[in-house]
Amino acid sequence: MLLTEPITFRGFRPELLTFFDRLAADNRREWFQAHRHEYEDYFLEPARQLVAALGELLPRLGADIHAEPRIHGSILAITRDTRFSADKTPYKTHLDLWFWQGDGPSRERPGYFFRLSAQKLILGAGMHAFSAEGMLERYRQAVLDPERGPRLEAAACAVGMDRMRGRTYKRVPHGLPADHPRADWLRHGGLYAEIDQPLPRELYTPALPELCFEQFARLAPLQLWLVDLLRE
Repeated sequence: MLLTEPITFRGFRPELLTFFDRLAADNRREWFQAHRHEYEDYFLEPARQLVAALGELLPRLGADIHAEPRIHGSILAITRDTRFSADKTPYKTHLDLWFWQGDGPSRERPGYFFRLSAQKLILGAGMHAFSAEGMLERYRQAVLDPERGPRLEAAACAVGMDRMRGRTYKRVPHGLPADHPRADWLRHGGLYAEIDQPLPRELYTPALPELCFEQFARLAPLQLWLVDLLRE
């Protein structure tokens, strides 16, 4: 029987950040194709290794967390969808990873996310937008619910209110109680939290998966509230 060597994350190489900078300066398909080997060596292969490593750690935070080390799995494509964007540059200048929790389309589930650019690392959890049919209404009902609503506030406090994101409405939408004690949560069109930090020294070492896991664990209360909301 042919044995395969286990995937081991050894760290990103500093050349990845140079690749991001050079891609930002010349964001054309011609440049990208000429430097595709850099994309594969500095971006794609370490990303696969990191996803595999986190796939071993994330089950500690709950069941059914998907860590798929492939493009259109947990590795978001570097190509941009320019159809509905004013920015027509074809490539992103950062690396996005997504670890969704539960069954169903990955973008309709809450999850943990990782974004690495040449300037910083962002780690987060939750849902950027309640895009699935009925999800926004379910969320609003939960905010107003006498049991689920206080649990949301407790989760947000545990995560840190300064880390909370997703408020997309300037005021409480029409038809919802603007005088409710939790009315401010009704202004959300998504619900997530993130930790924004300078590039850590662990980025270039095998210690990065553990660092990411520790930060995800800090955000887990919010993630678990959303998972519980979608369970019913």
